[in-house]
Amino acid sequence: MKNPISLLLQIPVPWVFVLAYLVGVGLEYLWPLELHPEAPSKISIAGGVLFAIGAGIAGWAWVIFRRAGTTTVPGQPSLSLITRGPYRASRNPMYVGLALAYLGEAGMLRQVWPVLVLPLTMAYLNWMVIPVEEARLREVFQGRYDEYRASVRRWI
Repeated sequence: MKNPISLLLQIPVPWVFVLAYLVGVGLEYLWPLELHPEAPSKISIAGGVLFAIGAGIAGWAWVIFRRAGTTTVPGQPSLSLITRGPYRASRNPMYVGLALAYLGEAGMLRQVWPVLVLPLTMAYLNWMVIPVEEARLREVFQGRYDEYRASVRRWI
């Protein structure tokens, strides 16, 4: 029988964001939280901008991975150490982009609960997923990864 944590790590990270958002939507349905009546249109516009920025960052990072022929699956060995593009500013730009898109979606739909659920998703990534990924990168790339890690922040 597999360890529950290893089973959880097999859920692709984009689906983690989707599932977390759906939990927030369920909570929104059960216990609606109202935004200030004058805020919704501004929040919707800001949400759309945030969604576009986040999707753009995540997509850009994903395209770089695909072109390099390396994996996006946590725990699988990478073929390349990606340090260009958005990886110059963050070791996890896909996750940063997905979080921004998630917040943008919540803004566009004017939903509060998904925003309140997001810190749990980020904690899971920070303390469960990323350490597994970093251990694999250190195994494969050794000193090169340590140098990269020392010069680029985990998030932003």
